[in-house]
Amino acid sequence: MDKEREKRYFELFEQMINHITDPANFNREHFVGVLVDIAKLFRLSKGVTEFYKTVSQEKLGDGEVLVDFDTGQDGRIILQKRFVTKSMAVVKGTLYMAIDEEPLPEDELNKLDTLLRSLLSFVSRNRLMNAVEQMGFYDEYGYPNLRSYKRHLEIINEKKTMGNYTAGCFNLRHLTIINREIGREKTDIAMRNYFDLITSLVGNDGIVCRMGGDNFVLFFKNDLEKKITDAFMGAPVAYDDTNDKRVMVSASAGFYRIPKDFNYDGMTRIMDRIVPASMIARQEGKGPIVFFREDFLDVKERNMELQLSMSKAIADGEFKVFYQPKVDIRTGNIIGAEALCRWFRDGKIVPPGDFIPFLEQSMEICNLDFYMLDLVCRDIRRWLAAGRKAIKISVNFSRKHLVDADLLDHIMEVIDRHEVPHRYIEIELTEATTDVAFDQLRRLVNGLQNEGVYTAVDDFGVGYSSLHLIREIPWNVLKIDKCFLPSDTDKKTGIANCMYSHVVAMGRDLGLECITEGVETPKQVEILRECKCYFAQGYIFDKPMPVADFEKKLDNPHYDVQTL
Repeated sequence: MDKEREKRYFELFEQMINHITDPANFNREHFVGVLVDIAKLFRLSKGVTEFYKTVSQEKLGDGEVLVDFDTGQDGRIILQKRFVTKSMAVVKGTLYMAIDEEPLPEDELNKLDTLLRSLLSFVSRNRLMNAVEQMGFYDEYGYPNLRSYKRHLEIINEKKTMGNYTAGCFNLRHLTIINREIGREKTDIAMRNYFDLITSLVGNDGIVCRMGGDNFVLFFKNDLEKKITDAFMGAPVAYDDTNDKRVMVSASAGFYRIPKDFNYDGMTRIMDRIVPASMIARQEGKGPIVFFREDFLDVKERNMELQLSMSKAIADGEFKVFYQPKVDIRTGNIIGAEALCRWFRDGKIVPPGDFIPFLEQSMEICNLDFYMLDLVCRDIRRWLAAGRKAIKISVNFSRKHLVDADLLDHIMEVIDRHEVPHRYIEIELTEATTDVAFDQLRRLVNGLQNEGVYTAVDDFGVGYSSLHLIREIPWNVLKIDKCFLPSDTDKKTGIANCMYSHVVAMGRDLGLECITEGVETPKQVEILRECKCYFAQGYIFDKPMPVADFEKKLDNPHYDVQTL
């Protein structure tokens, strides 16, 4: 290659690298232009890139094929590369040269090889990121999730048309009876078809999203209220492929007409209104729809009573730590545990779902979190003093803490007061922390890591966040929520397995230690092994247990994983 062409090669190579390393300013048209110039420089007749989510899809030819340069001349293959990613996706690149063109010298072929490798790396990363980003806005069954709902609200708010809409939360009625009559699989089909019906009524200006189970939220223009209410009264939906067999599906719902002067500052205010209204609609049985009234906010009084009783409960030692082991599925050894809060009141356990959500609405959750951290540090110090082997314990911290400018100092004060080596503590922050400024969260994570304390993003895939949470903040651990974990009935080549493998591969590629929650069956353990997620937490090993039982487990910290 002469000096002029070599100079041009380096110019184009630099331009290509600039494009693929600056996703925020990526311009496809300009990028393709660079690829065309490269093709012309090397006298190529055609360039093809292919992407397949799985090897099986590659065999079927079911993937994305892009041809950004093609002179139309018959050509021969001069260079072809194929890579299989850790998530078993396949990316291929093939370059052609016209039959009557002279072959490229070895030095030019080597340069072309470098260009193609760089291009395929970009294609692989870009396609996988797009796939995972897509997964972030849909649940495991393909329903839009709460992140989609939040995004839609923000779009409407930007248009300043909130006052023309109604928000709602609805629950399908008598689904247990329907399930008993036609079976779970057909009930799922009926639920999907009913969801599609409501989505069609809402139209492009609105949205319907699934909260979980048979609970949904929606947002629609006010003039569609009667159509939607009529559908909630009951509508026949098919539950087979021929549409011959149908079942009546109805719903109860809570509605909140958005006032014209409504000040949108996040989806919390809307959720705080539609959820209580829907609960009342479900409980009172006065019809399919209950509209929110301001007196529904009296539920806050219950929160206040709960907060007052909680303070006394802490003083009386009613809150206890339960530990759930984390296990290395390769060896069966316990490599850590999560500290979980249990409230013993009047001889009974108060379910966490009955008090944690209420405490999350106030700063009282912060007092409970620090109380739990103190109990954990006491236990670790006792284990060390008794010569018992200690392991890393993760403690959950609410996003509410991030308003505390001195949070790092307060955490470290508790740990150091008990003289606990920092490596034995891991702080878990839930994915919902993304509604707090990133700089606050980043500062906390960096500070904890500088102190040698591990940090974990908990319940990845559940909250309202996007991939920014793990892209922008240097976590140690990615806890993958059980919603991503395939069930025993999911096909090996199905969507659930594909999604899970991509999430694990993404975490591993980012250098994160991955652990999956909610592992319950031997088949799920095998799925973890296949996807190279070697740390698990779930009932297949142990439920959360009192400290005395956990200490016995520490004396023999091993599970038989060979039989799983």
